[in-house]
This record gives sequence, C-alpha cells and structure tokens, in this order.
Amino acid sequence: MKIVLVSAVALIDVEGRVLLAQRPEGKSLAGLWEFPGGKVEPGETPEAALIRELKEELGIDTWSSCLAPLTFASHSYEQFHLLMPLFACRRWEGIVQGREGQRLAWVKAQNLKDYPMPPADIPLIPILRDWL
Repeated sequence: MKIVLVSAVALIDVEGRVLLAQRPEGKSLAGLWEFPGGKVEPGETPEAALIRELKEELGIDTWSSCLAPLTFASHSYEQFHLLMPLFACRRWEGIVQGREGQRLAWVKAQNLKDYPMPPADIPLIPILRDWL
C-alpha cells in the first residue's frame, strides 16, 4: 500500500484556541474539518512543507524553529496509508485567512470533538486537548 506523508499543524492563538480549516467542495472528504497542512513534496522536510502550505493556504509566515513536534497520525484509507506528523505553532506573522475558499474556525481544545473530522485526525484530538 502506498504511504502518503502529510504534514499538519495545530496553530494556537493567544487565547489557546486551535485553528481548523474546512475541506472545500470538490476535494476528498469535503466538508470535514482538519488541521492545516498538506502533502510533503519530494526533497522537502515536513517542516518545510508546513511553512510552504501555511503561506499558500493561509497567507502567514512561520519558521522551523516555531514548529514543535507534538504527535502523529497513522491511518489506512482505502487507497493509501496516511502518515501525518502534527506540529504545534504559536508564532507566525500575518493575518490568518483562507486563501483557497476554505472556511476557518478558531476552536477551544475541549470543543474540537464537536467538529466532524477525517478519520486520521480524530485520534489527535485527545492528545492536543491534554497538551493544552
């Protein structure tokens, strides 16, 4: 089975809320909420992929030194197996805005379970909740 490496981030604001992005129509798992991030391209580190994706998707800049490894997800979908490191980030420059038409929500950790998420993201919720 093909392994797909995706890097994700829990952006945490000064109020301790976590950013979720809703998958837009036309993408697989459309309508579900997820941690921002994306596929790691060949020759790219997970941190570099996140820095690139945050710029492209949310219009913000951050640095590898601001990305703290938190946990990871390992989940088999029908067509591939997803391996997804989750980083925590509290420092960035710019104003967070959905640049690809996705809806965004700042959510308290205890309320993350109220948002429908892809199967790979669900086990990350209690880890993030306990960490915050």
